[in-house]
Amino acid sequence: MGNPSTAATTNTTQGDSHQSSDRRQFLKDVVEGLSQPQKALPSKYFYDQRGSKLFEEICELDEYYPTRTELAIMKEYAGEMGDQIGAGAMLVEFGSGSSVKTRILLDHLIEPIAYVPVDVSCRHLHATADALAADYPNIEILPVCADFTQEFSLPEASHEETHDAVFFPGSTIGNFEPDEAEDLLRSIAPLCGAGGGLLIGIDLQKDVAILEAAYNDSSGVTAEFNLNLLHRINRELEGDIEVDQFRHTAIYNHDEARIEMYLESLVEQTVRIDDREFHFAEGERICTEYSHKYTVEGFAAVAEKVGLTLRREWHDDQNLFAVLHFAVLD
Repeated sequence: MGNPSTAATTNTTQGDSHQSSDRRQFLKDVVEGLSQPQKALPSKYFYDQRGSKLFEEICELDEYYPTRTELAIMKEYAGEMGDQIGAGAMLVEFGSGSSVKTRILLDHLIEPIAYVPVDVSCRHLHATADALAADYPNIEILPVCADFTQEFSLPEASHEETHDAVFFPGSTIGNFEPDEAEDLLRSIAPLCGAGGGLLIGIDLQKDVAILEAAYNDSSGVTAEFNLNLLHRINRELEGDIEVDQFRHTAIYNHDEARIEMYLESLVEQTVRIDDREFHFAEGERICTEYSHKYTVEGFAAVAEKVGLTLRREWHDDQNLFAVLHFAVLD
């Protein structure tokens, strides 16, 4: 049997060796995004160590309903979810963060073989993996520092699993454009394989006032989270952005059924990043995140196209959020 702590240490070393290539990719994505007519930055870069901590704070806010609602669903129905996933699974979580919801699920899985958290924030990932290894000594913890939107390999567990189960909580799927979300679901099906499945959280369509309050909290934590992306660019890409010359804003787009989050330039300005310059007009916006809202029927129809069929669904009483289990079609 493998040593989960050793696995975590090994992956940390591998993560450090990739820092140079990670910086190149970060710079490439930032330059490409800010060179578009509608400037944009990939939301995956929110989650450096500071960004991950700020997101944890967001999840505690009164206005931000998704996390506490999904947690309540998990606590009430985790037993049913564990039964639905089945015995002997290797659980693979996309965008694991602090794995708070995962602990609830792990407590109700039937003889799980291993848990594979996948996250881009390597330091945060391995700190969480070490804590899980201590708390769940009978489950092999195999962290993978990777961007789950790109191809990556699953580690081999010491004991053979009966099937793989992907866990994708937090409504992160809503951050992708519809065609990107479909492509991601298409990549998940073969990862699960025959007999496997996907447990995923989706944010449901609802009153606009609830949505906009969730992304424009009165404490300003979401604003700080959004602006932290500019601080990260300054720190890691030798930028000279005056962060206080930008502000956070989030609006609901009815036609696309999504929240759109932006960083808006307060003045006309030119910023330098590495050896490139980018001009901003006053009021010009950088799009940093989309958060699409779904109906269960609409989401299930997309999943069906890529070989995933809806087996079970769980909701809160107010129908704000849903957790869905899909099986891989044979």
